[in-house]
Amino acid sequence: MKDLQVWEFVRKRLQRGAPVALLAVLHHEGSSPGRQGFKMAVRISGEMCGSVGGGIMEHKLVELAKKMLADNQTKPILKHQIHSKLAAQNQSGMICSGHQSVGIYPLQVTDLPEVEKIITAIKNRKKGVLQLIEKGISFFPDMHQPVRYGFSSQKPTVWQYTEVLPENDSVYIVGGGHVALAFSKVMSLLGFDLHLFDDREGLDTFEQNQIVHFKTITPFSKLAEFIPEGDQSYVVIMTFGYRSDKEALKQLAGKKFKYLGLMGSKTKVDQLFNELLEEGFSEETLQKIYSPIGLQIKSETPEEIAISVAAQIIQVRNR
Repeated sequence: MKDLQVWEFVRKRLQRGAPVALLAVLHHEGSSPGRQGFKMAVRISGEMCGSVGGGIMEHKLVELAKKMLADNQTKPILKHQIHSKLAAQNQSGMICSGHQSVGIYPLQVTDLPEVEKIITAIKNRKKGVLQLIEKGISFFPDMHQPVRYGFSSQKPTVWQYTEVLPENDSVYIVGGGHVALAFSKVMSLLGFDLHLFDDREGLDTFEQNQIVHFKTITPFSKLAEFIPEGDQSYVVIMTFGYRSDKEALKQLAGKKFKYLGLMGSKTKVDQLFNELLEEGFSEETLQKIYSPIGLQIKSETPEEIAISVAAQIIQVRNR
């Protein structure tokens, strides 16, 4: 899950009584390599976990964080980084354009309770609000806000950043076969909650799949009861056959998902879509379905298909 490794890195060091610095991208614009929400943790020894964008910029920020720890500095700072050699100040050393603001927070043992609350929320998938301000870090469990991220800065010494944790983007995989198993392995690396559905009891590949977080056996005619609409819902249909694909699609087409994809050859998809048009589905509704699914990289094996679909979902999520 996203950020969990960074927070567990922080917790482990604080439990030993060793200070550690948290670096977090609080804001970005343009082609910045560090995106809002990116985090990393750094020890005075140089041991680190995570990333705020890499390259020479990250190296300089890490060195600054190490110096802050060595000097026993406890007050957070905000560093603006502009990715252009033409910038009059705050040059990051990179030339990819755009800019980002990185908060550096020297954490002490007294911050451990907040870190514990963050880890508990992420592991239990219970939303709360992380707040990073010029005074330090706080976490408010069981709270929500209408947007995932928020940032404001009136001056370099006063700022406020809020983030909903965990993000809980969810992938709903309809069909528990070999491709679904390979796809689950790939998606498990990307910080999504994974839900798996099939209508067959005792299916070997469904039982083998211990990667997903939730598994449900249900008739595909009832899928709409289990898959919520919204910008955090990504749906992938990859059932065992034409009829089951059609049943699943009839339940889900036209609903408001961030992504709805259907696996199948172009011939199969064209035939299925023509039948749905005859049954009353609109051309506009069908045009919103990603199919044939995945980026077109001539994928053939379950693993190759899984990577192509994962890449397409990343592309949609990062627009």
